[in-house]
Amino acid sequence: MNPVARLVRRFFVEPWRFIDRDQAAAGGESAGQAVSTAVAASAAVATSRPGKRSRRAEAEAAPAPASAPNRGYDWRPVIILVTVAVSLSLQEYYGERSLYQKLFPYVEGDRYWTLKGFAWWSGWRVFGYVVLPAITIWLMPGERLRDYYVSLRGFVRHLWIYVVLYLLILPAVVIASQTQAFSATYPFYKLANRSAFDFWSWQALYSVQFFALEFFFRGYMLRGLGQVMGSRAIFVMIVPYCMIHFGKPFAETLGAIGAGIILGTLAMRTKSIWGGVVIHVGVALTMDALALGHCPPAETGLPCRGH
Repeated sequence: MNPVARLVRRFFVEPWRFIDRDQAAAGGESAGQAVSTAVAASAAVATSRPGKRSRRAEAEAAPAPASAPNRGYDWRPVIILVTVAVSLSLQEYYGERSLYQKLFPYVEGDRYWTLKGFAWWSGWRVFGYVVLPAITIWLMPGERLRDYYVSLRGFVRHLWIYVVLYLLILPAVVIASQTQAFSATYPFYKLANRSAFDFWSWQALYSVQFFALEFFFRGYMLRGLGQVMGSRAIFVMIVPYCMIHFGKPFAETLGAIGAGIILGTLAMRTKSIWGGVVIHVGVALTMDALALGHCPPAETGLPCRGH
């Protein structure tokens, strides 16, 4: 086995297998495991000697009925994926700053009008990514909010992994900070260079929405879908996660696919979203701090350039 294949197996395939075994132990076989078990059993019967097949072997090989009387329809994936679609639609149509600016036009002398627009944006992320999913969790029989990877225990035990990840990402961030696309994009709040209050207020709003984002994608989606799909839930999650990056630099959007797979694997393996929160907040703070180096000094009163 070549070195790349060994690394993929060690850091991805083995954790995914662990996740699938863990999900099976917690709530029965995942859909993928059930299919694999049925196929394996069928193959065993098919290759046995003629006349030696027992009724028991044939019964074990037969797939379970689609609607076995003792197993009701699992509505969790339906509820979760519909909630994801509704939440992302709300973000697009009501959660953007453009609507805030339309509803609350600028009033002369309102020093923090732009910052309030970001508070609107961050608040809608909290509503759509945390409040709305939490309501559905409370309404689903047998589901508990604390089971959706909000524990700190797994994060604390694996903190070193996230420190290493940050250090690996840091050189790429520093290199990217020298590009025109980077300085035109960051910081999102173009008045972050005006004062310490502006900068840290923006970082607080930014950090809160990162918690909301991690709960939504790495907690709500992965815990909810993982009970049925196992590690395959990661690859369902990365589709909308990649798409919310549309409009950012292409490299960052493409990188969201890899980041989603890595953070999703870690969240399911550690049962904690907090590593993803810390990575996101740490990288965002670093990016904004580097971006300020391209902004006019505070005493000029000029905002950061870009869009």
